Amino acid sequence: MASAAGAGPMGLGLRSGSGAWGGGGGGQAAAPAMNDAHQPGVDLARHPSGFVPTLQNIVSTVNLGCKLDLQQIASGARNAEYNPKRFAAVIVRIRDPKTTALVFASGKMVCTGAKSEEHSRLAGRKFARIVHKLGFQSARFKDFKIQNIVGSCDVKFPIRLEGLALASGTFANYEPEIFPGLIYRMVEPKIVILIFVSGKIVLTGAKVREEIYTAFENIYPMLVQFRKRQQYIR
Repeated sequence: MASAAGAGPMGLGLRSGSGAWGGGGGGQAAAPAMNDAHQPGVDLARHPSGFVPTLQNIVSTVNLGCKLDLQQIASGARNAEYNPKRFAAVIVRIRDPKTTALVFASGKMVCTGAKSEEHSRLAGRKFARIVHKLGFQSARFKDFKIQNIVGSCDVKFPIRLEGLALASGTFANYEPEIFPGLIYRMVEPKIVILIFVSGKIVLTGAKVREEIYTAFENIYPMLVQFRKRQQYIR
């Protein structure tokens, strides 16, 4: 099994290298034939695999530009939680779009849970408005930045993770006794891909959605190459 230092599932750091496949062994597989299980209505010019990863979570940051009294926010906001002994931020939730904000005393805010970039920005503005209405007149919506985009896809076929790990060299880590998925660190774009034997794929670390799409198209031929063939018993 391939292994890489610091490659545990909770520490998905990205390492440098060269080549879209990370320069590991095995090389790039030939382009696969059309998969019968591909998603209908997909623009194949943009998504040759026939699959479009679904965005699952957008993490963004906002600077409100002022110091905040977290106890005041927790007392005045709906759906707010604040336990300073456990976490140094107020947790605030809204329903539309369904998102959660971590609001820090420094005025920095982290917004999670949005399914699109537009919803993440809209949620950030709503959270900033909530803080403003709670008595912080100098609070502003500033420096909005998307920090991470998480996408997922199901290729509809099982994958031989052991073979994929061996072919990928140091750019893949597969230790099933610790984590059931293979962790693949792509260099260009800088995306971490979790690959499960079931064919479920999770992509994280993107700043824009096109990086999710590009990373998936880059890895898809490898997934097809190590597709697990079903054996039929006569």
